[in-house]
Amino acid sequence: MKARAAKFGIGQVVKHRVFPFRGLIFDVDPEFDNTEEWWLSIPEEIRPRKDQPFYHIFAENDETEYVAYVSEQNLVPDTSGEPLRNPMIDRMFVRDASGTYRAKPTIAH
Repeated sequence: MKARAAKFGIGQVVKHRVFPFRGLIFDVDPEFDNTEEWWLSIPEEIRPRKDQPFYHIFAENDETEYVAYVSEQNLVPDTSGEPLRNPMIDRMFVRDASGTYRAKPTIAH
């Protein structure tokens, strides 16, 4: 498989193309990097291709907050400007006055 450049970046707010959730990207895999069991658990008619970037997302829907792993083909930019409430975001990001999420600086120990 040949990996391609990611369309979305770390700190970008996105929403799922099919399912009702949105979230903040905190990591990107250039191509599928999860278990075969996970991939096969997705119904075949909606199973994404493996040869595309996959995103780790601090996700949320109306009921809960969680971490999601989503293929690029299933994401679109979220342009609502609404803040996210997932509590994990505050560990790694700050939201500036313009509403943009920026990674917190890290200090090696």
